[in-house]
Amino acid sequence: MGKHTLGELQHAIMQVLWARDEATVAEVHEALFDERGLAPTTIATMLRKMEDKGVVAHRVEDRHFVYQATVSEDAVRSTMVSELLDRLFAGDPAALVSHLVADHDIDEAEVERLRALLNHAEARKDENR
Repeated sequence: MGKHTLGELQHAIMQVLWARDEATVAEVHEALFDERGLAPTTIATMLRKMEDKGVVAHRVEDRHFVYQATVSEDAVRSTMVSELLDRLFAGDPAALVSHLVADHDIDEAEVERLRALLNHAEARKDENR
């Protein structure tokens, strides 16, 4: 797994940190408790593992560890989408998009948005030639 690949719980923790800029174990636990019901020790253990992985860091304030993300949401998304693309679609972006379009109800506004994104990508490609 890549450096910025996160499991489901790790990603949920990162979403709390991205939204708040920083948080203590207790704050992360509180933010995720209704959805996940995990013990604070589970959150603390996961944050330590994530720090070992280099995706979060902490400072100490009033004897509490205050964690912050060290990687952006875009960097994590980019890594995880690249791995998904390689693993499930043999690195073929068109196959991924085709799958998404075929398997999801896409309304006209989304089709227009996709068209605009493709046109923008094509224009960028032409500029770089």
